[in-house]
Amino acid sequence: MEAGVASSRSIGQTLRSAWAHAARLVLDIALPTLCVACREPVAGVGVCAECWAKLSFIAQPYCPRLGIPFVYDPGPGLLSMEAIADPPAYQRARAAVRYDDVARTLVHALKYHDRTDLAPAMGRWMARAGEELLGEADVLVPVPLHWRRGWSRRYNQSGALACVIERQSGVPVARDVLRRIRPTQQQVGLSRSQRASNVQGAFKVSPEKAHEIQGRRVVLVDDVLTSGATTDACARALLRARAAQVDVLVFARVVDTHKAPI
Repeated sequence: MEAGVASSRSIGQTLRSAWAHAARLVLDIALPTLCVACREPVAGVGVCAECWAKLSFIAQPYCPRLGIPFVYDPGPGLLSMEAIADPPAYQRARAAVRYDDVARTLVHALKYHDRTDLAPAMGRWMARAGEELLGEADVLVPVPLHWRRGWSRRYNQSGALACVIERQSGVPVARDVLRRIRPTQQQVGLSRSQRASNVQGAFKVSPEKAHEIQGRRVVLVDDVLTSGATTDACARALLRARAAQVDVLVFARVVDTHKAPI
């Protein structure tokens, strides 16, 4: 009797699995997954092989402080002009890719078009790029959204990326430690000085959560590093709350190819 019941359950599970597979197959045929960049059909999610090849992954040589790629190897320890002229509050920054057309499309899809399915791949690339930082880190802190923007967007893209990096690296995410205490306008289109003014005083460490970063090495996680105004404002807030050190890990960063190391 028991053998018959077990056999029936096994058959039922097999049929359900077959139906689920068939349903996925029909859905893939009816609604094929499209490359987020070129809109061509692609197996799986994200980008097709051609667009993936167009992503400009950042590798050494790069500025040891800012992670800006060099066009030639200047030798160990030499910094970029930006790092010398205007050193940030954070210690080091690393990015997976340059902020080019394909990277911009990926970021905008994740950020504005609910493409949370892109976060796993983007987060894995970030974890690889930030291996040095993550190996020394105690905690991850995503750059927060203001609650109004978070409510309208329904999720924080930096938080989604931080969760993937947590799974890849084992470094825990400190959630709700850093808060955006006032709304800021979109940084797109603002000058460097306007960006800095826009985020000045916009971030604060929650007093009841401060113990989670005090004396600890923090990796701040965001999607894009442009002028560095947002990450610098966040780093200052974390350091005021007595974080031991703040590094920055982003998916993409803007690179000025006309500047050289000195």
